[in-house]
Amino acid sequence: MKRRDFVQGSVCTTLLALSPGSSRVSHARERSPLSMELEERLGAVVEAYDAQGNHRTATPVDNASAEWLALEARRAGVEPVLESFSVSRVDPVSCHLRVGERRIDGVPLFDGDFTGPNGIQGRLGPLGSDAEIGVLETEPFNLIEPRREQGGPVAVARRGVHKGIVLLTRGSRPGLFLINAASFISPFGPPALQVSSAESDWLMARAAQRAEAHLVVRVERTATQAFNVMARIAGRDPSLQPLVVSTPRSGWWQCASERGGGLACWLETMRALAAANPARECLFVAFSGHETGFIGINAYLASRPELMQRAHAWVHLGANFGAPRQPNELHTQDDFLDALASAALARQGIAVDHRAPRGSLPRAEAATLHRGGARYIAVLCGSDVFHNAADRWPDALDLATLARYARACTDGALELAQHA
Repeated sequence: MKRRDFVQGSVCTTLLALSPGSSRVSHARERSPLSMELEERLGAVVEAYDAQGNHRTATPVDNASAEWLALEARRAGVEPVLESFSVSRVDPVSCHLRVGERRIDGVPLFDGDFTGPNGIQGRLGPLGSDAEIGVLETEPFNLIEPRREQGGPVAVARRGVHKGIVLLTRGSRPGLFLINAASFISPFGPPALQVSSAESDWLMARAAQRAEAHLVVRVERTATQAFNVMARIAGRDPSLQPLVVSTPRSGWWQCASERGGGLACWLETMRALAAANPARECLFVAFSGHETGFIGINAYLASRPELMQRAHAWVHLGANFGAPRQPNELHTQDDFLDALASAALARQGIAVDHRAPRGSLPRAEAATLHRGGARYIAVLCGSDVFHNAADRWPDALDLATLARYARACTDGALELAQHA
């Protein structure tokens, strides 16, 4: 579907977003020419990002995407900088499970061990059995339970006795829903293969029978570079602490809503602040390394460790902005930021569906900010296609919803940038 057709069709999607089945948006707005122009601009960003391919960290697609994002920042009126950091990239070579004549391909856990070309031969069995290869199901992504998918049976299996494990990944539908490599820098556990939950019944039956199987999780390591994309807007008053606006830019598959929506809001906020002559300095950064242990933000902070404490505030744009009919979560550090973010969302008719308990640990890069004592606003939304290949333009996005989030991000950032 072409972008213009999708934008014109969003009158119908807007009505769906306002239906009783969704609490995301509390009132409708007239779609003015400016609104249509904003949706067109946001859609162009997400469409281009989606078309680039699989955005896994430090791959040719990811690095080319950094150049593209830098060009988009320049078009928004800001001079970008690409800052590199080193990555030992994992490149899957042969990753599959063979049971009898049947072969099931999958994707390894990127922060576990791997096998050689000969793999692991042994019996399948349920988690905790004496089988060489344990079979278990993951927990699906849950917006208000951070890291749930990496806990439970997965955490048990990774510290258990099986020589290898097969993870049947659960999501909103049968399919392959990948788990981030949170321990990418310090990998642990046996070789693990993630496979589609469409195989659950068949594989669980073979595990109950202790069927003989052959597991191969073979990869190559490539020493290479990834890039954070940065930009700076000077403030009128250099004595004021800076504002930082950040978002991840890498991930599994095309991740159109997971990452594309946040990038579109990031660029829109940049465009607005560049035109506003803000009181305080505004720093923008889009991190690679998101799905591989959030290594991009660590690299960024390694050369500017004082920034977490020095910044007036961080606005961190999380996952799935624009995913249709999805709840959101707001995570803030103090009452002022909570009120500011809530008001910015409310002005766009967006209700806060879940307010994280003050002091609780947020997800992903926001957790790094939390541990470092930064003042931050972190917003993210739910998704039915989180870490799944179906997270594609245009089906995974509702442009009217994305435009509301973009205006809320812009309004909140402008207030922080002008607030003395």
